[in-house]
Order: sequence, then structure tokens, then C-alpha cells
Amino acid sequence: MNEYVPFQTPNLVWDSTIAIYLFLLGISAGSTLLTVLYKRKANLADPSQSWMIRTMAIMSPLATIIGLTLLIFHLARPWTFWYLMFNYQFDSVMSMGVMLFQVFMAVLVVWLAIIFKNWLSGFSFIPKFAFGLIDIAAKFTSLIEILLILLSLALGAYTGFLLSELISYPMLNNPVLPVLFLASGTSSGIAALLVAILVVGKAATDSHEVHFLHKFEKPVVLIEMLLLVGFFAYLYSNGGQSAVAADNALTFSGYWGKIFWIGVVAIGLVIPMLLNLVSPAKVKHQKGFILFLAILGLIGVLCLRYFVLYAGQMTIA
Repeated sequence: MNEYVPFQTPNLVWDSTIAIYLFLLGISAGSTLLTVLYKRKANLADPSQSWMIRTMAIMSPLATIIGLTLLIFHLARPWTFWYLMFNYQFDSVMSMGVMLFQVFMAVLVVWLAIIFKNWLSGFSFIPKFAFGLIDIAAKFTSLIEILLILLSLALGAYTGFLLSELISYPMLNNPVLPVLFLASGTSSGIAALLVAILVVGKAATDSHEVHFLHKFEKPVVLIEMLLLVGFFAYLYSNGGQSAVAADNALTFSGYWGKIFWIGVVAIGLVIPMLLNLVSPAKVKHQKGFILFLAILGLIGVLCLRYFVLYAGQMTIA
């Protein structure tokens, strides 16, 4: 196997900026998906009082905006980003991604405006006709929520489709990647929401919101594990440079092999799963324990983004 210098992989196309961008978009998509599902299930008297919805209202748009800002400054000519935003190329995954972000943000803002209408009414600079539009939109709340769920799923999967555009890299040109990134993005959304509502919102560990998020933790982690197996099984089944790419990425003696086995598998998946299995119920409901596992999950997802991005660019077809 060839020796590679971490973060300086030969034939490198995308670097750390893209890894963070993918991580932030995963959090945005995952947190939005879970929050909309929670709102639809909980039948809240006043959704604007929910810490989960309040948290997502800041977290999701902010993560998306920061991610897009990183992407803009990663362009060779950042000042041309306006062209990308209004000139769509339907044969370009990047261009379709920009369109997806715009639609996602527009629908999200409308949904949040419906929920926080009373709070917005306190701002005198908002014209009165805007509240009339919000009232009209509120009549289609259920439809807007279904659309937002679909857009969240599309955004989570898009992060994988974007990397799969690098067709000369067999590890990235993998049909399992979009689903894997959707699952890991959902996992990061769960973890980010738990940290936020417990630390900032000071929600109780036995609250309905925390219980709702816990219900998704194990299934999502198990799905993520299965998808990781499927991801590498696909590479090995293809043989040739695909199998070489898998070997180069997974070899523990290499830098990115260590990131995968320690960061992704051990810290992000196995340790949280084992701690959940062996810890007594009293411990599981402690704030520190929940936050610890959530932080481990976030570290694991971030490691996965870095691993796929850099290890995926080590081997060319």
C-alpha cells in the first residue's frame, strides 16, 4: 500500500472545508426532520414553547447558512456565488443542491413563521400584510410539514450524492453513500438536539422531548452500522480498484484507518451502544450520561465525514 500524508492526499479535490460543510448540513437536515416529526406526533398546545422547536429554529438555519458560507469561500471565485444561486444546471448535482437549499430554507422559514407568529408580531418593522400571508400558509400547515420532511430527507441524502459526483474515486462513487450520510446526519441531528435542549433549554432528562429523541437513537445507530457494512461490501464485491480503495481506507496502520476504527466505529458507534446496554436505568437518565453519549455521537459523525472525504480520495480508478 502507498503511504499517504494525512490531509495531503495526492489528487485531492475537496478538503476539510467540505467535510465540515457536510457535517453541518447533516445536523441541519437531521434536526429539522426529527423536530417536524415530533411536532406532528406531540399535538402541542403551543409549539412555540417547545425547547426542541426553539432549538431547531436557530440550529437548522444557522448550520445551513454557515455550511453554505464555507462552501462559497471554498470556490475559486467566491464572488460568483450569486451566479450559482440563480442559474440552475439540471445536469449538475452542485447546482441542484443549491436549488434544494433554497427551497428547504424557504419552506422552513414559512413553517417557523407559522409557529412563532405571536412572537413576530412584537416587531413593528414587519408589515401587516406579512401576517396575512402567514395566516394563509397556516391553513396548509400539514402539507408544509410533509414537504419539509421530504426536503430534510433529500438534503440529508444530497450530501452523499455530492461526493459521489467524483466518479474517478471508486470509494466515493458508491450508491450506498447517500443513504449512509442520511442516516449519520439523522444521528448527528439527534445528538445536537439533545445537547442543546439539555444545556441551553435546561429540559428535564425525563421530558417528552428527550424521550422522543431516545426512541430514534438505537434504530438509527443500527441502520448506520448496517449501511457501513454495505458500503464496504459494495466496494469489495466490485473488485479491482474498488477493493483496493477499501483496503487503503480500512488498514489500521494508516492514518485514516485509525480515524475509521477509533473515531467512527469505537467512539461513534460501539462505545455508545455498549454503554446503553450495560448501564443501569438510573445512570441512563442522568444528564451527564446523556450529554456524554451525544458528544461521542457527534464526534463519530464528524470523523465519518472526514474519513469518507479524505480516504475516499486516496485511490483513483
